[in-house]
Amino acid sequence: MHAFDYLAVLISIVLGLAMTQLLAALARWLELRGEIKAYAPAALWAGFLLLVDVQTWWSMFGLRDAASWTFLQFAVVLVQPILLFLLGALALPGPVSAERDLKAWFLRHRAWFFGLFLALLAVSVAKDLVVGGRLPSGPNLAFHAALAACGAAALASKKDGVQLAAGLAALGLIVAYVGVLFADLS
Repeated sequence: MHAFDYLAVLISIVLGLAMTQLLAALARWLELRGEIKAYAPAALWAGFLLLVDVQTWWSMFGLRDAASWTFLQFAVVLVQPILLFLLGALALPGPVSAERDLKAWFLRHRAWFFGLFLALLAVSVAKDLVVGGRLPSGPNLAFHAALAACGAAALASKKDGVQLAAGLAALGLIVAYVGVLFADLS
């Protein structure tokens, strides 16, 4: 067994929990669809996070060739799935929540959600620096910067139009990001 094979187990578990968190919340929404007041930005960010969870797992395959690992390298890589789990917990009310208004939920958690989102982007860039010894490629950094702009705009405003635009832009960006930079498993 290679070192990354061993380390990937914990990474996969945390990413699986992050996806489970979101999928359980979406299942609750479907189950209680007549009682839950929808809010499009919350749904957009939940969809965004599901794509990021899958993309993160997909991109972790690229770390398989790292011959040796330090605890710092592993910790930086592990922080990304941890932040995704926490973001999933804030995106939508979970199965045990009594909340029925997605807008109220989203706005109540907005500052933490977008603060953690911006931290996720910083950790994603730091991961390449700590593990690979270099910053991500120019296009990769450009996508990170554009996503950070979406997160900063959504953090700065409670207006529905800003929240909707930021969610739509982020969803479009992650689809383009995967299509341009991560279409093939290599």
